[in-house]
Amino acid sequence: MSTATQPHKQRLQTSSLRAILSPQSFALRNPQVFREVDTIKQAVAWLESETTRLLVVHSLDEVDDAFSGCALTIGNFDGFHHAHRKLLSTATDLAKQSGGKVVVLTFEPHPLTIIRPDSAPKRLTLPESKLDFIKSAGVWATVVVKSEKSILGLTPDQFVQDVIIDRFHPKHIIEGPSFGFGKNRAGTPETLRDLATPHGCEVHILDPVQMTLGEAEKVMVSSSLIRNLLNQGRMRDAATCLGRVYSIEAEVVRGDGRGRKIGFPTANLADIDQLVPAEGVYAGRAVLSGKQHPCAISVGTSPTFDGKSSRVEAHLLDFDQDIYGKHLEIYFQSFLRPQQRYGSPEALIDQLQRDIQAARKLSTPL
Repeated sequence: MSTATQPHKQRLQTSSLRAILSPQSFALRNPQVFREVDTIKQAVAWLESETTRLLVVHSLDEVDDAFSGCALTIGNFDGFHHAHRKLLSTATDLAKQSGGKVVVLTFEPHPLTIIRPDSAPKRLTLPESKLDFIKSAGVWATVVVKSEKSILGLTPDQFVQDVIIDRFHPKHIIEGPSFGFGKNRAGTPETLRDLATPHGCEVHILDPVQMTLGEAEKVMVSSSLIRNLLNQGRMRDAATCLGRVYSIEAEVVRGDGRGRKIGFPTANLADIDQLVPAEGVYAGRAVLSGKQHPCAISVGTSPTFDGKSSRVEAHLLDFDQDIYGKHLEIYFQSFLRPQQRYGSPEALIDQLQRDIQAARKLSTPL
C-alpha cells in the first residue's frame, strides 16, 4: 500500500555503515564472517529500521525526562491530512533548531465519544494506520492517552500545568488556529500562549492550510471538511485535502451471493469502523495481501433487489478467488453514479457492465 506521503527514513550515517561492513574492521577480518555477509546486511537493515521506530506510549505516567525540551503538538490527527503534515513539518524544523525531539499527544477514542457520544464523528483513520502516518512524518514519540472524563474535565489552566508543563516540559508547542483544549474546549490558542509562555515554552499557532478544490472552491483543510466531502461522494476533492486516496478496511464476509449469481461476485465488508462515503458506485483499488486490484465499489442497499440495510461491496476486476475472512482495504478513487433501482436483473447487469468499463478506465495504481 502506498500513500502520497512516503515514510521519512532517518538512516544511519553512511560512514557508520561503511565502518560496520569495511574489510578493515576487526569483525570482517575473520573469513567466517565474510561467508555470513548476507546475515550482516540483514543486521544492518535491522539497525536502520530501529532508527526509524516510532516510540508509542499509552500513559502519561510513561512520559519521562527523555521528552523534556521536545517540540509538542496535541490533537486527534484523524485522517492525517495536509494540515496535520504542516504541524509536524513545523515541529520537526523547530526541534532541529533547538536540539529536541518531535512528540505527538493524541487521545483515543475521539473525546466526543466520551463527552457527547451522539455528536462523535465517524473516524477517518484506524488507530494503527494513524500511527503509521505519524511515523512517516519523522515523529520520535506518540503518547496515546485514553479519553476519560478525568482528563477531559481538566480546566485549561490545569491541562497546561498538569499535562503539558509537568509531563513534557516542552520547548515548543505547535498548534493550528482552531485548537481547543480543556473542559468544554474552553482553552483557545491565545489561552495556550498566555499559560505556557511563562514556563519557557514557545507557542506557535500556524495559519490554516488552504486548498483549491474543483470549480475554484477555496477551503481550509480540516477533518470535518473531509468528512463533509466524503458524505457528498466528492472523492477527488477529499483526496486533494488528504494528500492521498481515501480508504476503508475491514474483514471480508459472506453476503447473500446475489452478485455471483448474476456474474459479478463481490467482496462484502463487515464491521467497518470508519466513515463510509455517500451511497453510490465508485471506481477504485482493492488491496489484498499487499497486492492491488482495480475494482468497482458499491455503497448502498441494492435497491433493485429491495435491500434494506446499507452495505459496502467491491467487485475486483479479473479476480475470482475465495477471500472470505481476509483483510481487505478499499480505496475510493472516483464517483461513478448514484444508487438506482432498475426494472429487471437484466437492466442491472447492463449497467454493471458499463460500471466495470468505467472502473477499468478510472482505477489507477496507488
